[in-house]
Amino acid sequence: MTKTTTFEITGMHCQSCVTLLTKAIEKNSGVKSANVNLTTERATVEFNEGIINENKIIDIIKSLGYRAEIHEHRMQMNHEGHSDDYGEEDFEEIKRKKYLNKQRNFFLFSLIFSIPAFIIGMILMWIGIEIPFRNYILFILATPVQFIVGAGIYKSAFGALKNKTANMDSLIALGTSAAYFYSVYVTFFVSMGEQYFEAAAVLITFVMLGRYLEAVAKGKTSEAIKKLMNLSPKIATVIRNGKEIKIKVDEVVVGDIVIVKPGEKVPVDGVITEGQSAVDESMITGESMPVEKGKGDLVIGATINKNGSFRFKATKVGANTTLALIVKLIEDAQGKKAPIQRFADTISAYFVPAVILISILSFLIWYFLVGQTFEFSLIIAVSVLVIACPCALGLATPTAIMVGTGKGAEKGILIKGGDALETAHKIYAVVFDKTGTLTKGKPSVTDIISEKTENELLKLAGSVEKYSEHPLAQAIVEKAKDKKIKLENVKNFKSISGHGVEGIFKGKKLIVGKPGYAKKIINLKKYENQIEKLENDGKTVVVVIYDKKVQGVIAIADTARKDSIKAVKALQDQGIFVYMLTGDNKRTAMAIAKQIGVNHVVAEVLPKDKADEIKKLQKKGKVAMVGDGINDAPALAQADIGIAIGSGTDVAMETGNIVLMNNNTYDVVRAINLSKITISKIKQNMFWALFYNSLGIPVAAGVLYSSTGWLLSPIIAGAAMAFSSVSVVLNTLLMKRKVF
Repeated sequence: MTKTTTFEITGMHCQSCVTLLTKAIEKNSGVKSANVNLTTERATVEFNEGIINENKIIDIIKSLGYRAEIHEHRMQMNHEGHSDDYGEEDFEEIKRKKYLNKQRNFFLFSLIFSIPAFIIGMILMWIGIEIPFRNYILFILATPVQFIVGAGIYKSAFGALKNKTANMDSLIALGTSAAYFYSVYVTFFVSMGEQYFEAAAVLITFVMLGRYLEAVAKGKTSEAIKKLMNLSPKIATVIRNGKEIKIKVDEVVVGDIVIVKPGEKVPVDGVITEGQSAVDESMITGESMPVEKGKGDLVIGATINKNGSFRFKATKVGANTTLALIVKLIEDAQGKKAPIQRFADTISAYFVPAVILISILSFLIWYFLVGQTFEFSLIIAVSVLVIACPCALGLATPTAIMVGTGKGAEKGILIKGGDALETAHKIYAVVFDKTGTLTKGKPSVTDIISEKTENELLKLAGSVEKYSEHPLAQAIVEKAKDKKIKLENVKNFKSISGHGVEGIFKGKKLIVGKPGYAKKIINLKKYENQIEKLENDGKTVVVVIYDKKVQGVIAIADTARKDSIKAVKALQDQGIFVYMLTGDNKRTAMAIAKQIGVNHVVAEVLPKDKADEIKKLQKKGKVAMVGDGINDAPALAQADIGIAIGSGTDVAMETGNIVLMNNNTYDVVRAINLSKITISKIKQNMFWALFYNSLGIPVAAGVLYSSTGWLLSPIIAGAAMAFSSVSVVLNTLLMKRKVF
């Protein structure tokens, strides 16, 4: 039986760690796939339970020098045991702070020893001050840094060696060990030559500084998740045994009747059973205006009740609430690799062994061929190892994906994975469903042609239609309400199935029906041309007959959304082809397409055939499908990018690669723009990381020494290596200022 488990991993600090862990896990029988993410510090493993289990996977991870535990198990124990008052966000924050403090303490510890080592070993020597027993003092200062602070580096390097591979720590361990043990040799055994204790100590200090700064920066990239988690209220008021009691939110169960008073947050998802209010849903949907809610309406956990009180029945609690699902979507998105990340993985896999080879060759060439001293050749070899650490390359993609998905979430655009984020920037065509996506999804009155005034005709039609539940009837009633028209009572109401309605209004017969039915009752010659024109525009027409006379006609249609017109134009301006795909009749589809500006229309398509239409387009390039996530599910799944537009229904969340919580069609454009910004940032990061290594390695190897006398010391190489990693993260964080 196939199972997927997420593991928390402690001790990763570069892309080489990711590559090492992925290879070590995936090479085991029974493991189908392993997705290790540096920024979230998690590994999601799909495996066959009959062949391998979770404990075995944890043992594999531990054998490489890392710590691991099952993510779900830790959270479950917290919620079930209630050993403390922490929620998931508190545990995540505690874990992050614990790791941050550990990195800071390692850095400070090594700094305490390396500063005096640097002063004694370099500065005082440069100015000609000789310290008695200098080499022995430096040995005492360097040893704790090398073996206490550097213990994790050695452990990781040996773990890689056991698996017949190398990682970033292999480079650091080799470089610092060469400098340290050579210094031990010249201090205790030959009493001649120069020592490099301070170089090894300062180098490890720079590595620790880099890791500390990376931890700080990575913490900032996950702010969107923390902000969302903090939206959730901690306490709920429920009715138990006929009494109002306050309980923790994680103790609310499905079926509980929950009371929400003015100003309070809605604790969980549910359906209102009593009362009404306006609810601020902006933190979930991005909609700035409060939404009126009444009996039967859905309320979402973490939204804010404004002015009324209501009771609702809990339908989704805990990990099933909309907010929890959103958080999970973002976490999953940040854990998925973009295809461009695989490029970085491939480079890292070959890069480390290549660097070790270059380091050895540099030593051999300078020592044996050029005839330089052993110390000179060793320094060059160590500098090559240090400056080449591919940490910046490893951070280039995951940090950008993390910031990109987090920034999208702030705008109500939920991107389910790095692959979706990457694909979105190279879309050839966007295919929209019509109803509810390009249009409002419900009929509304568009035209009124009356013998009297529009208001008088609406009063007649609305008074009889208010007794009907038909969507067309509701559209007329809504229009009358919008115009604040008082509707009268009608006697003897009767619905004529498929034709219309009738009743007695102020003692006279009132009929509202379709033109075909009305023709059987009365002559419509006067209105025939107008009715035909309205129907050619894709509108449904009803005729109002009162006191045996035609009083006028009302046209009703599903109207285009303003944001759709803006979105279609913006996409076309970017050179993206826009298609409308609908099951509606061609006449209606063409009428809507004309309003919105869509040039390519495919009408009268059954839901099951929509996926085939997407396949045809995919022969020309990458295709995005935008729909409501229900009848469009096959097409959403078939498309390269499925974009579900709506208020976060279960089907939309499960089907779409991108979910637009704001129910705003223009967010399709924003999602594509966000993709372009993110990919641009990844390419910038990868270019600078590769450019930096490509430039740094030859300089460290001494190619400029003969002509310029330039030579990188291990200390300067270590500082440059640490700075490159931090600069990549800081460059990524500049995305937060981008408007898309």
